[in-house]
Amino acid sequence: MSTSVTIDYQDKTTSALLLGSGELGKEVAIELIRYGIEVIACDRYDNAPAMQVAQKKAIINMKDPDELYELITKLKPDYIIPEIEAISTETLVKLEAEGYNVVPSANAANITMNREAIRTLAAEELSLPTSPYFFASSVSEIKEQIGRIGFPCIMKPIMSSSGKGQSVLKSEGDIEKAFEDACHNGRGGMDRVIVEGFVQFDSEITLLTVSASDGIHFCEPIGHHQVYGDYQESWQPAQLSEEVLIEAKRIASTVVSALGGYGIFGVELFICGNQVIFSELSPRPHDTGMVTMVSQDMSEFALHVRALLGLPIGKITFFGPSASAAVCLKGKGTKITYKNLDDVLKVCPTSQLRIFGKPDIDGERRMAVCLSRGFTTDEAVENVKKMRSQMNYELEDFEGL
Repeated sequence: MSTSVTIDYQDKTTSALLLGSGELGKEVAIELIRYGIEVIACDRYDNAPAMQVAQKKAIINMKDPDELYELITKLKPDYIIPEIEAISTETLVKLEAEGYNVVPSANAANITMNREAIRTLAAEELSLPTSPYFFASSVSEIKEQIGRIGFPCIMKPIMSSSGKGQSVLKSEGDIEKAFEDACHNGRGGMDRVIVEGFVQFDSEITLLTVSASDGIHFCEPIGHHQVYGDYQESWQPAQLSEEVLIEAKRIASTVVSALGGYGIFGVELFICGNQVIFSELSPRPHDTGMVTMVSQDMSEFALHVRALLGLPIGKITFFGPSASAAVCLKGKGTKITYKNLDDVLKVCPTSQLRIFGKPDIDGERRMAVCLSRGFTTDEAVENVKKMRSQMNYELEDFEGL
């Protein structure tokens, strides 16, 4: 079936509803607009980054099933594109059954948001290698089962993001506090956790995998450095042997094909010598994949949009070793002044900067990303770290506003 786009400002233009309008959603919105798609950017707060480029906006609690259902049935978008995890995915499943087009599919969004569902799919249905694990709903249940995992191990809520509610358990004395933390920081009101055996990995990578009308495609593997579950730097390509890369692609294509639908998937994998272990998956552009804005001819956002529209991907051209560095700012304010931008962009000839345009800070928040290429990935990483160190900022406090 061929893809078509209608532009009719007197009647019904082909439209896409972005559920989540942060920095990743902003880039997706830009790519959609390039194809003549009308974008409605939705988030829980006003002036989110994607709202600044979209033609329309909506502000709702996307975790509320009634609010989400009412918005979508009122707007009747041609494409529903989840860009964050804090969404009532059960509502998306219901809407998809009613004929709405959820990207890449409501099934993918629903399963990948739930660690129990995605781990069961990967390990038990697809027989993919994962870390040892078990699920539990109480402290006593954890104590009964933890002997077969051993210490150290990791406890995570069944539903959460960005490392929230995640703890490392070193002894039985850590269980109760970790369980309370996981239940408090998890989503969906579920007092249920996954406990995973500690994996002594050599590296952790993201393999961006595109499911499109002309098959499965892969970007060069991405290495990354994380702190408390949030990425700090990412680089491309991660250095893998041919044997390991082939296995990584096998695992990624297996789980992506099982989930179904067209779009880009951020598949997270542990590399342990010559062994590849499946970790997690996001059915959308990945934060570590922002490096693709400088590393290849079609960024992860361009690939996502091209795929979800049912268009062929063709060939992805990689430009060479590249890196990104997240710029996380701390403070409290609504007036943000970014300074020293000339020094940031003088670091090297390939320096690029994206300021997301988030309207405020209250604590610590990712506000921009530095991008660069180099002769090697090490050089590219040093470039973006230096760029980040050159950036200064000023905040005007909430008080008195």
